Amino acid sequence: MALTAPDHTGAAAGRPAVPVPAVSYALIALNTLVFLIGPAAGLNPLYGTGQARVCAEQRYEQRWGAVPAELLAGRPLSSAQLAEAPDPVPGCPASPTPGKHAALSVLTGLFLHAGWLHLLGNLLFLHVFGPTVEQRLGRARFALFYLAAGSLATYGFALAEAHSPDSTRVLIGASGAISAVLGAYLRLHPRARVTTLVPLLLFLPLRFPAWLVLGLWFTLQWWSVHSAGPGVAYLVHVIGFSAGFLYACTVVGHPPRRPG
Repeated sequence: MALTAPDHTGAAAGRPAVPVPAVSYALIALNTLVFLIGPAAGLNPLYGTGQARVCAEQRYEQRWGAVPAELLAGRPLSSAQLAEAPDPVPGCPASPTPGKHAALSVLTGLFLHAGWLHLLGNLLFLHVFGPTVEQRLGRARFALFYLAAGSLATYGFALAEAHSPDSTRVLIGASGAISAVLGAYLRLHPRARVTTLVPLLLFLPLRFPAWLVLGLWFTLQWWSVHSAGPGVAYLVHVIGFSAGFLYACTVVGHPPRRPG
């Protein structure tokens, strides 16, 4: 199932033009830029090629990504902890990151992605649903909402994994923040029509209400928390979506804010 732009507001001809969603576009641009200059894109010659680039990517994520054990302890993993942790990539042992600020990694980790599909999937959802939520909240409040919800989802995941072997694995990606945007959109515009590509023999473009599309998406994430293997932190999606939905409940019934 893939998404295309929904009918956000049903605006008719003659209504004032919708302001440019500057924050949504800036977040898309910043995520893209960070990915392109990092090792995961494979375009920066400073990180080498082959196995050297793979190991550089692991070190890069360890330095700037969020690690649950680091968040809960408030300090980087020690050499002893890294020696006991499983190597994410065979042949690339994790190295200490002295000087790393664990609390700051919650924010920097929101702008790291593991590959092109990871990046493009997140940015597609942000492009489709972000502008409408930004229009409703206003630019400044939307930016704070995005960062706060992403941080909350990361810390929630860290608490859930406190006693798990995965507590020493790096968490990266904007999924928690973008899931919050989806939750907010569902609460603000539950009846908006979303064009969805349904894979029935051919990809058929069908239009469904947002409550159905996003409700099914949330159900799938919830189910995956208990059934999927390691690799994707589905619990981050669940926490972010729930936080966004609950926050949007506080603004429903209030007139839309004009972007700053």
